[in-house]
This record gives sequence, structure tokens and C-alpha cells, in this order.
Amino acid sequence: MEIDLQYGKGTVTVEIPDSVDVTVLEPKKLSPVDSVELSLRAAIEQAVSNNPTIIPSEDAGKSIAIVVPDDSRSLPVSKILPVVLQWLAEKIPDLQVENINIVVGCGLHARNDIQAIKHLIPGNLPQGCKITIHDAFKSPTIKFGTTRKGTPVLINETFASADYKIVIGQIDPHQIVGFTDSIAGLVTGCSGEATLEHNHSLMFHPAAKVGVIEGNPVREDLNEAGQIVGIDLAIDFVLAPTKEIVKVIAGVPGETLFEGAPTSAELYGVGIDKKFDIIIASCGGFPKDISIYQAQKGLNLASQALQLGGHILLLAALSRGVGDDIYFDYVSQFTTPEEVIADFRKQEFKMGAHKAYLLGRTLNEFDVAVHSEMEQGVLQKCHLRAAKPTSIIAEWLEDAADKKIGIITSANTTYFHEKKI
Repeated sequence: MEIDLQYGKGTVTVEIPDSVDVTVLEPKKLSPVDSVELSLRAAIEQAVSNNPTIIPSEDAGKSIAIVVPDDSRSLPVSKILPVVLQWLAEKIPDLQVENINIVVGCGLHARNDIQAIKHLIPGNLPQGCKITIHDAFKSPTIKFGTTRKGTPVLINETFASADYKIVIGQIDPHQIVGFTDSIAGLVTGCSGEATLEHNHSLMFHPAAKVGVIEGNPVREDLNEAGQIVGIDLAIDFVLAPTKEIVKVIAGVPGETLFEGAPTSAELYGVGIDKKFDIIIASCGGFPKDISIYQAQKGLNLASQALQLGGHILLLAALSRGVGDDIYFDYVSQFTTPEEVIADFRKQEFKMGAHKAYLLGRTLNEFDVAVHSEMEQGVLQKCHLRAAKPTSIIAEWLEDAADKKIGIITSANTTYFHEKKI
């Protein structure tokens, strides 16, 4: 059989012998909203109806900040921002465009070239509206305090000092946070390095895993940080693998997550009877496979459908290479994943290096191969081996042709649970 899987901005064809038992593991199909703009407007009006305090006062027009995700997310920001700006203009008649600042949450991976995020910003954005690209290492921050779990809440100065604060995000399954959302987009995308590192250092807790919100210390810490900052309006979206929006929620920060997470779980939570011998996993194409840093999420989630010691082929274009210098410098020091795991647990928690640890856990338990555009030598430094799909699959089937293969079409967001009878 032949199957086309998303790879970068195109597809790659994988060939599997017809005699092999193959199961395609893909998200559920849900109908997209008829109109992003109308659905968003309706969601905001419903939020205001439920909680009139969301409406900005005239004084709030002195400075307004809106956080949006960078281009590592599939959210159609260029369609969303005009609706939000129009709503603000209606609520604050004297609103001056120069008092509005769009903050792009790039976190540890800021790209300082404005052209890199230009496609996020609509062409009809009012002239004078400011754009700030947040960099966790360089951007000025304001400290709001410390969470009960000890995370210092350092938030981008432009956003932190605004009179009215809006966060826009995407609810997706996440390997540590449980599900992402607009609060996670703020606290991970627009915070200081110390905030990210302490929050993510909670990832060793057994409840810090995909699909889990309640009792997940990483998620709960993010929620508390959002409350400390004082967000006025949260807007969240659930997207299908096709990048179409299937649900829009607006309202009180945190509540939007609990309303939208069940839809995301319905989409991406897949039940399986038993784990597979071989997994072929596509991250889901661009932008989910732009770098090793991003693709690691797909490898982690995909491995959860695999028998211990099984084989996994990851399809990831990796057009932006490794994706994080700290990760690459750290992982390059070691010759095996085992060495990475042992060293990381002894050191003070470090963002970037934590990806080497997460990858190391997977590489230590499974046989991993990667099909990508990256140079083989760079992959080897990351303890990954390059492979062509057809040849590696044939190799894995040589000793036992009756091995069961699972094909995951959207590995960065699909997660697995025991099928209910």
C-alpha cells in the first residue's frame, strides 16, 4: 500500500507491503465553523453577556496590549486581529491606534526580523498600531510576584503595563502542559527565561502529561501566573489538523481552557486496543515539523502508541534545522541518550537542554529513525539516525513480517488511551 503523509509544506509517500497489518491513527473529523470572523464576534459577545466586567472602560484605551502566538502555531492571526480591533474600537470610541500594541509571543525562539512574522499581521492593520516581538532573553519584563510553586512571574513589559490585556491562543494537546491555551501562550511566549525554566522544571511530576489539566502542576502553575498578571479577556481556538477552526471560545482566562479542552480531546484523543510494533509518524507538516525542537513533541506522543523497544519512523522536514542553540550545544556534548539523561537530572534545570532530556527518554526506550531535510551529521549529533521510509520499513520487517504498524497522521497533537469497550 502507499500512503501520503504531511511533510513540511507538502507530502511524502510511504510504501508498505500489502501483507502487513496496518492501522491509520488519525484525529476525529469535526466540522469547521462557517465563518471565523462571525464565530469570533459571537464568542466575544457571549463572553460579555456572561460577564459584563470584560467590557473595557474608556480609561483602558490609554494602552491596550494583545498577545498572539508566533508562526510555530497554525492560528490564522491575520483573520482574528481585525475582529478584535473592531470590537475594541466600538467599545472605546476615542481609542487611539498608537495606544494598541500587538505582542508576538516568541519566548526563547524570538526571530528579530519583522518580516519573519509579517504574515501573521493583517494587511489592513491600522497604521500606527505597534508590534512587539518578545524575546525571553532580551525583552524588558515586569515582575508580578511568585506563584505558590515558586515560579517568578516575569512578563513582557509592554503587555504587563497595559491598561487592558487580551491574550489569544490555541487549545492543543501538549506533552507536559496537558493542553495549551492563551494563558500558556502568554506565560511561555511572553515571559522571562526564569519564568519558563521554573515552570517547566515541574515536568517530572507524573501528572505533567498530555491530556491532563487537573492535578497537573505545570498547567496549574501557568493558570496561577495568568491570574497574577490580570488578563482582561482570553480568546481561544481549537483547530483541526487541516488548520480549520472548529471551536471559538472567549471569556475569563482559564475558563476558556476548560470549555475548549474537551473538544480538543475529542479531536485528538485516539483509543487503541494494544500498542504497535512499528509506528510511522508525521508531525502534521508545517509548522509542526519546522525543527527538531518542535518535532520532539510528535516523537514523544507517537511513542506512547508503541511497544517498548519498538521502532518509530518520524517524518519531519526540519526546514529550520535544530531550532534551539542551547539544546544543540548541550546534546552535542554526549555520545548516547543515556549520558544525556544521567547528566540532566544532576544539573540545575535548563530550558533548551530539557529537550535533549525528553528526546533522550524516547531514544533510550525505542529504535528511532528520522526522515528529514537535515544533514545526517547534524542528526547524529542529536543522537538521531537518518533514514529513507521505504528502506527502513523493509529493514524492520525483515525478521518478522507479521509486525503490526500504526500510522499517525498528526503526531504533534494526537495522543492515545486504552479504547473503551
